[in-house]
Amino acid sequence: MFVFDHTIPRGFQNRFSTQYRCYSVSMLAGPNDRSDVEKGGKIIMPPSALDQLSRLNITYPMLFKLTNKNSDRMTHCGVLEFVADEGICYLPHWMMQNLLLEEGGLVQVESVNLMVATYSKFQPQSPDFLDITNPKAVLENALRNFACLTTGDVIAINYNEKIYELRVMETKPDKAVSIIECDMNVDFDAPLGYKEPERRPQYHEEPAEEEADPSSYADMDTGFRVSTCLLWISHYWMEVGGLEVILARLNPKADVGIPNYDFKVGKITFIRNSRPQPRKILDDDDAMNRFIAFSGQGQSLRKKGHKP
Repeated sequence: MFVFDHTIPRGFQNRFSTQYRCYSVSMLAGPNDRSDVEKGGKIIMPPSALDQLSRLNITYPMLFKLTNKNSDRMTHCGVLEFVADEGICYLPHWMMQNLLLEEGGLVQVESVNLMVATYSKFQPQSPDFLDITNPKAVLENALRNFACLTTGDVIAINYNEKIYELRVMETKPDKAVSIIECDMNVDFDAPLGYKEPERRPQYHEEPAEEEADPSSYADMDTGFRVSTCLLWISHYWMEVGGLEVILARLNPKADVGIPNYDFKVGKITFIRNSRPQPRKILDDDDAMNRFIAFSGQGQSLRKKGHKP
């Protein structure tokens, strides 16, 4: 039965408000399949509602607030047709779930004016939503069957014969907005129950080789390996000044160059910039004593007693 609420305060006489017994779309009688109602956010109301709305000069598009007074749950919707039986309205199943309504339950229907949406954020209720190639395009196409959005609702969209549920996490500029002929930015939260895959490094870093410690050679035997010797030579070639000095320090007993008899294993002596010892200058007296005048031997082109 259609009931008009006469308790509306003065100044709001053009607001539509009434109660209907609601049923899911699957209960709608008739030969035509109305499964399309399940794919959107619009309801089917009786013809008397259209007559009353036209008399109240309701602004278009017609938007309504649905309230379950028993559970204090509410949502917003548009209207698809006025073909329901009197006193009855038909709702999409996901809308009845949001309102916690059972078949034949009472719902309060009020006409409202909503601001146009500029932004909305959704959270898929299952990670399966990520299997869609272009989820944003799929959602935008599905929202064409909706008239408005309410923050906190869990809406349902149909894609490839599968139902995907998405929670409306945020809407701007208000908690309930109209999405008819609007330019709205859409964003997604991580799906409910989604876990990010563990990131594995692309390249396995090998542990850096420790530099050879020269002091470790103090404990080595004199018969060291050739590889160790080459490492030593390459490491200290530029510091000590030559191969002969290196070999002499590695093995003082070897007859190579001038041995260093003060050599100690593990100790390096740099002699690159060593200078030769200056010669000792003799005293003047010693020089005079050793000097013998005219002691040199002369040479002649012709020897005595030699005849040509």
